[in-house]
Amino acid sequence: MARPARGRTFPLMANVAQPYRGEYVRPSFRNASVADVMTPGIITCAPETPLETVAELMATHGVHAIAVGGIGVDHLVWGVVDSLDLVRALRDASAAGDAEAISCRPEHAIEPDAPLIEAARLMDEQAVTHLVVVDRDRPVGVLTTLDIAAAAAWGRK
Repeated sequence: MARPARGRTFPLMANVAQPYRGEYVRPSFRNASVADVMTPGIITCAPETPLETVAELMATHGVHAIAVGGIGVDHLVWGVVDSLDLVRALRDASAAGDAEAISCRPEHAIEPDAPLIEAARLMDEQAVTHLVVVDRDRPVGVLTTLDIAAAAAWGRK
């Protein structure tokens, strides 16, 4: 790492919040689509994954939802375990099970080309903090309230 030249000083960071500068090539919040701000990719596990391993995946990757996937007779079968599902299953000390036992088909899914404002409305109406982004019935990413907050921070109309 290079050192600054002698005699040159750098200002210290102030103890005030710095404005979010974001990326200026992104669309405004009102014009953005889900695909513009979603977190691409989704953490997955096999249906037979133990609940403790699902918890470890959530903690390790800092996510609140894990897709549970497998191949059915002629198509991909999947469900989602979110952190609240996991907490409900683990609250009973004698609870045993796997990801498939507590997973469910997400009721809160959205297409990547949907307007971001529509995703915000859906999250508000359904009182959820994340939506699974699906393209042709396959999970391709996640949209969280933090993703929407970042888009709002772009600050352009």
